[in-house]
Amino acid sequence: MEALVPAFLLAVLTQLGDRPALLTAILADRYGRPLTVAVMAGLAHAGGNAIAAFAGLTMAPMLTPNAQSLLLALALLMAGFGGLWRVKLPSRLEAWHLGSLFTPLLGVFVLALGDRTQFFTLALATRGEPWFAAAGAGLGGFAVCFVAAVLGELQWRNIPFGKLRVIIGLLFLAAGAWIALGALRLL
Repeated sequence: MEALVPAFLLAVLTQLGDRPALLTAILADRYGRPLTVAVMAGLAHAGGNAIAAFAGLTMAPMLTPNAQSLLLALALLMAGFGGLWRVKLPSRLEAWHLGSLFTPLLGVFVLALGDRTQFFTLALATRGEPWFAAAGAGLGGFAVCFVAAVLGELQWRNIPFGKLRVIIGLLFLAAGAWIALGALRLL
């Protein structure tokens, strides 16, 4: 269970102000069913993180503890750099006519595929307890999408995520550098 809480926290921090949450808010307004859209977005996050956990489970026997730490450091560094860039608006998926169940499920899944949260899940999964890492990240993604869906697009976009993303990005960079130096035995 020691992977559950870090995965949840990392997912919440990386999803705040990111495109999947904004897409969830957009689709919740479009369909007028915020709970349904949030649950489908949460399932999309859970599916993507389950794939990352399976990949981590497969990679784990091949990695030494130092390599596992370096993978986590790399995930933190990449998330840190990603937090320093502006978020582009996601496609509104107006041409998708799949309803309030499948549009958020597939749209958020495709948008979040390979994102920072899944990289964290992969890194945490190689260190042990991959399914707890996937569950924590899936719950974190769902929590952010739920809030975005309830608030709706206008209120979600009015939250000043730009400064928050920079602060989180700098914290990720510092943590990633610290873990990398420790894994390389330079500390």
